[in-house]
This record gives sequence, structure tokens and C-alpha cells, in this order.
Amino acid sequence: MSLKEGYADDVVKGFMTWSIIWGLVAVLVGVLISFQLVFPQLNFPPYLTYGRLRPIHTNAAIFGWGIGSFMALFFYITQRLTKTPLWSPGLARFQLYLFNVVIALAAVTLALGMNRSKEYAELEWPVALLVVILWVIFSANIIMTIVRRKEEQLYISLWYILATLVGVAVLYLVNNAVIPVSLFKSYSAYAGANDANVQWWYGHNAVAMVLTTPPLAIFYYFLPKSTGVPIYSHRMGIIAFWSLIFMYLWTGAHHLLWTPVPDWVQTLAMAFSIMLIAPSWAAVFNGYFSMNGQWHQMRDNYLVKFLIFGITFYGLQTLQGPSQAVRTFSAFIHYTDWVPGHVHMGALGWVSLVIFAGFYYLVPRLYGREIYSVTLVNLHFWLAVIGQLIYSISMWVAGVQQAAMLHASNPDGTLHYSFMETFVEMYPYWHARAGAGVIYLISLLVFIYNMVKTVTSGKPTQLTASAASTNA
Repeated sequence: MSLKEGYADDVVKGFMTWSIIWGLVAVLVGVLISFQLVFPQLNFPPYLTYGRLRPIHTNAAIFGWGIGSFMALFFYITQRLTKTPLWSPGLARFQLYLFNVVIALAAVTLALGMNRSKEYAELEWPVALLVVILWVIFSANIIMTIVRRKEEQLYISLWYILATLVGVAVLYLVNNAVIPVSLFKSYSAYAGANDANVQWWYGHNAVAMVLTTPPLAIFYYFLPKSTGVPIYSHRMGIIAFWSLIFMYLWTGAHHLLWTPVPDWVQTLAMAFSIMLIAPSWAAVFNGYFSMNGQWHQMRDNYLVKFLIFGITFYGLQTLQGPSQAVRTFSAFIHYTDWVPGHVHMGALGWVSLVIFAGFYYLVPRLYGREIYSVTLVNLHFWLAVIGQLIYSISMWVAGVQQAAMLHASNPDGTLHYSFMETFVEMYPYWHARAGAGVIYLISLLVFIYNMVKTVTSGKPTQLTASAASTNA
């Protein structure tokens, strides 16, 4: 048996398939709730209301689509970079079943209103406990594979993978410390400002360890694989890695500016948030410099388009976030629609584009078939980028207008606009957001159709690890 034949790629296929299914659910629910804001009559109590559906959307997107995709890609990447088959394929298959059970339970319990009311940590304690078991199984399998590796060098992607495993475990355990009072209800082990501080230490570092380190692991692996040239600087990547990990841990309280949290905690978070620009953009420049002499591949290689646009949106994210973390700017822009615009550029433009690139790379190699239609790949790319940009830009503009109206005052110091007047002015932007969601949904359906046709009708191929280069 060859080494490649010994790889546990069946479980990679399983996680890839189910993450796409949950991703479709997340986008469908996201489109529905965007229309619910425009047309309130689309809220059907008690289960199909915005308040019940919104956490289902975020959990399906971050954990179903995001974590599910990362599990697939981590299993694939780790085996190749260590030149070692997965430590326990059986455990990985059990993990796949447990993963789907957890996501389904999350959807059902949230729809029933069982919610801890903590951003990204809404799940009640029995489901949260299953998440812990799931993560321990996943981490043990990856770590043991790395421990048993045949390749001595730890490539940068493995550093980011290990950081993800450890970081998520610490964050989740600390923030989910609760006191159960019944099977379906619990209360936080913390109180008051301490509870808020722990929550946003978790909340923002969930962005770090779920929506930053995993996509960077994927980017650093698939960019060289797609272009056929090495990453510009492994050393710069490692320095940026340690800087990112150190700085991110102190930034959570920038969500709590102008609150009862002590000023020194807010200032510390603000300072480290600004410092985060450096390691974040080090990754961006590492990607750009890797393209020296290879920029023609942006035209010729569809994988490169997804990866370079993805890292570019990551860079734009890490300018917006630190800007919003400045106390004076936060006073203006916080609690406005710029915030979801910022978040969705990361989710739709950075994280998802990189995952799409990984899946487009994997499918021909796992199923031995050429991509069914490069034209559809490019259609998917442009629809996703256009949909995401319409969403983000409309929300940026909405946020600035909203902030200006909320802060406008009369000469006597009274507010110039009522809240309802600012609310009414948001409707055109919310229409644009709903339309952008439909465009992104169409792009996802094009992707799924192309994947299904590739697996069922694609031409047999003997792809190597070099780039899948075709005229775009």
C-alpha cells in the first residue's frame, strides 16, 4: 500500500460534504433573516422569528460551515505535511457523526429558545458539553498524527493548526463555565462586568482561533500548492504567527469600550488591537510577495483568484477592526450597521473564499475527476465577490449615516433625530443587503452544482499536486 493510499481521505470527503450542507443552511437562514428585517411580516412566531433564527444562522455558519470545513481541510493538510496517515481513522469517522449530531442539536435547541444569550456561545450546557467532547476527539487525532510524523519540519500551516486546537479549547472551556439549574437551563459562573469581559475575551478570540488561524493554515498550504512556487518567507510567517497569537489574546475588551469595564482594560485592548495590524498584514504581504513573477496566474489559475482575493479581504478586515477599536472612533461607529458589514467581509470574503479554494483543490484529487466546468468556477467567484462587496459596502455606508444621525444634536443639546427616523433611513441599505445575500446564495448554488457534477460526471484525471491551471 502506498502512503497516499494509507491516508484517511474518506473522512475528509465526509466532512467536506456535510460542511457544504450546513453552509447552505447558514446562507439560506441568513437570506431569510435579512428579508425579515425589511419585511417584518416574514417573522412567524415563535420558531421562525429573527430572534430565534439569527443564532441558528451564526452557529451554522461559524461551526457548521467553518469548523466542518476546517476539520476536512485539517485532516487533509496534516496527513500530507507530516507524511503520516491519520492516527485513528475510526475516531475521525465517529467525530463526523458526532459533529452532525451537535450541529443538528444546536439548530433544534436554538429554535426552541434554549439560548444562553452569549454571542457565539449560545448553546446550553448539554450541547456545549458535546462540543467539548467533539473538540477533544478532533484535537487528539491531529496532535497524535503530528507527534508520529515522518517529516521532521513543522511547516507554518501546522503551527496555525495547533494554535487553533489549543486556543479554541481554552476559550470554550473558560467562557462556557456555567452553573446548571435544569437540563435545559444554566447561568454563567461569572457575574456583571466580569461576565461581559470573559464573554468578549472569548468572543473576539473566537474570531482569532476559528476565523483567522484556520484560514491562514489553509492559505499557507494551498497557495504554494496552487501556484507551484514556495511561500515567500517561512520565517516571516512564523514571526507573524507568534505576534498574532500574543496580541490577539488582549483585544477582546475593545468590544466593551465606554462600559463599566475598567479604563485600563479598555486601553490595553485598544492598543493591542492597533498592534494587530502588523502581524496580520505580514501574512498579506507574504502572500503578495509569493506571487512575484506569478501574477499572471490571477488570470490563468482559478484557485489563485480565490486565495489572493481572500487574503486581500483579510487585510481589509484587519484595518477596519483596529480602527473600530479606537475609543473615539468606537464612540461614533459602535452599535451601527457597519459592524455586520465588517464581520461579513471576513466571513464571506476571507474565510469562505479560502475554503472554496481548498475544496476546489481537493475534489479533483480525492475523486480523480477534473472540475466539471471552469466557467462555473469563475461565475461562482465573481458572484461571491460581488455579493460580498454589495453587502459590506452597503452596511459601511449605512453605518456612517446611522452614526451621524444618532449623534446629531440641536443647539440646545437635544437629539436632532429620533431613533425611529434613523431606523427608517436604513431600509434602502437593508434592501441592498438582502439582495446581496441572494447573489451570494446563487454563487453557493453554482458551487454546489459544479461540485456534484464534478463527482458524478467529471472527466477522469490524474492530477498531481501542481496547480489546476486553466484559462479563466
